[in-house]
Order: sequence, then C-alpha cells, then structure tokens
Amino acid sequence: MHFEPQEDALLIRFRVDGVLHEVQRVPKRMMAGVTTRLKVLAKLDIAERRKPQDGRISLNAAAAGRMLDIRVATLPTVEGESIVMRLLDKSKKAPTLEELGMSDEMRAKLSEIIRRPTGALLVTGPTGSGKSTTLYAGLTEINRPEINIITVEDPVEYRLGGVNQVQINQRAGLTFAAALRSILRSDPDVVMVGEIRDGETAKISIEAALTGHLVLSTLHTNDAPQALTRLNEMGVEPFLVGAAVSAVLAQRLARKLCSHCCEMYTPSIDELLKARVSPDVAAAADGMAFYRKKGCPRCNQTGYKGRIGIYQLLEMSETLEQLAVQKASREDIERAAISEGMRTLWDDGLAKVASGLTSIEELTRVSI
Repeated sequence: MHFEPQEDALLIRFRVDGVLHEVQRVPKRMMAGVTTRLKVLAKLDIAERRKPQDGRISLNAAAAGRMLDIRVATLPTVEGESIVMRLLDKSKKAPTLEELGMSDEMRAKLSEIIRRPTGALLVTGPTGSGKSTTLYAGLTEINRPEINIITVEDPVEYRLGGVNQVQINQRAGLTFAAALRSILRSDPDVVMVGEIRDGETAKISIEAALTGHLVLSTLHTNDAPQALTRLNEMGVEPFLVGAAVSAVLAQRLARKLCSHCCEMYTPSIDELLKARVSPDVAAAADGMAFYRKKGCPRCNQTGYKGRIGIYQLLEMSETLEQLAVQKASREDIERAAISEGMRTLWDDGLAKVASGLTSIEELTRVSI
C-alpha cells in the first residue's frame, strides 16, 4: 500500500499483481494525522521528517489463522512524507519448485544445482520479481534433518521448519556481512543470504562457496550474464567469481491471463512491432496463435488473475568460467551462454505467451 502526498490530498494506492491502482484520496488537512498514526504503529520517530525511516507492524489475525507482518518505509518528499507498506503473510507456506512456473527442463537443472555440496546460486532481477520466493522454494526442496541450513534475511518472509533463520537488525549492528561472518562459524552446510548489497557481503558469500558451503543469494541485475560482471564491480576477484558461481537464475513476474475470459487471436506483424517486438521475432511469430486479455467479473475486468515467473538460467561451464576470469563484457558472456543453450528471458516468456499463460503486452512490460 502506498501513501503518496500530493499538492491537494494524500493519495492511497494498492499494488496488485505488480500494478498500482488508486483507491482513495485523503484530504490534505488529514495527511499529517494519517502519517503520524502509521509511524506510531511502526514504532518510528514521529518527530523525524527529514530522513527516511524503516519499521514494522506485526498483526496477529488469530481469527483468520494468519500472522501478518507489515514492513513500513517512509520517504521525505517535497509535498510531505511518502509511506509504503508491504504486507507479508508469515503463516503462508513456502512454495515448491513445481509451483513457480518453470519449464520441466529448467526445473530439473535447478534441482540438480541446489543439491550440490558447494558453489553459489544467484537469483537476479528487479525489486518485487520473486527472487526470495524462488530461494525459499529451493530451500524447501533440499531441507532435510541431516543438512544444517542457516539463512540471513531482511525480513524473514517465510518460516521454514528445521531451518535457522536470522533477522537483520541494522540498529543493533547485525548487518548481512556481520551475520554472515558469524554464520560461517556455526558449521552450516547451506547458507542463504537474502540479498548481496555491498562488496563485503559479496566477498564473504563467494569465499564461503569455495570453502565447502552451498550459498544461495539474490542480486539486483537485469539478466543472468550481468550478475558475473556485477560481482566484479563490487570488488570480488574475477578468478573467485569463475570458480565459485555454479549458476545464475534471472527472473521476472508477469501477470497471468484469466483462464475464464482470455481469448485466442492471431496478431499481425504490425501489432507485434507496436508491442516493441523485434522485427526478426515478429516475422518468425507471423501466423502464430497468441492469447490476449478480455475481462470478466472473476478477474475484476482486468483480464489478469495471479502471476507467473519468467526465467533465464545461466549454468556455468568451463568456457564461461574462463570469460569470467578474463573480466569479459556482459555481451560476450551472453553470446557464449546462448551458444551453449541458454534461453533468454524473452524466449521463456514467448513460450508462456504461446501457451496462453500471459499476453505479449505483459511480456513486453516486464522484460523489455
């Protein structure tokens, strides 16, 4: 939920399936009271309006059998304080790899990668693309009593039985790097780092992957090949990147077409070009049957219901390791990976469009 100050009112918007929808406008005179109340609930400093703050609200919805955690982030703007609240259902069960929407081939490869005793699996993508959910699915796949799994997260989004989960606390000095150093002294087999944000965390994570640990983590990059160059930019030695990284999974979240009202159609080349499809792909897709949104009461006339992942898996090989050691460009790494069978995000998304899972407009929105 977004509380955004405007010149004449406080705009309240909800993000549903990755898209913001305006819900209500609160009069300007009530804005200070609303923002102050939210800051009190989140245990934030109500007198501090000049710098961003982060807090949380915990709700025990016992009647509904749910534990809700609300992450609150404030941001000073020229019109006043903007507040974003992120709702996390802590009682929700972590998904499995089968529920993520990967192809059978990719899921089999990923399942084999996360069962290796050492190495690093990096999941990349923008904020809100489902990276942490994918890592939880991987942990669920390998979670067994004989494996010591420790995670360091901010926040802990799912509770996993038999897994030691550490919550970051910036005020107490418990950062990702500080927690990771302590975790490695606790004899873990698998370490999950919620996010690699700085060079120190990156170096410790990569070195842990070389010393008998399986490391799972997320990184903010646009695609899988860029993750290797990003680690170099963060100060990790190229030879360590090539030796430690086992695979990189890039992903996006696209809205799923409503199964009750979507309709089949054959787009013209002009329609595909207007959707920012490249001329080569448009020519190859000429005459292919796609699906598009329509709208019905079940999907609230949006044409979409739920979301599905679009993935790109880069599995390290001897050639890619050498390119990483040589600090090759993203383009060189991408060309080599594609020649070895890697599919792009667009290729995976186009297969889902052809299967009727999403639309070409939605694929263009999230992957271009």
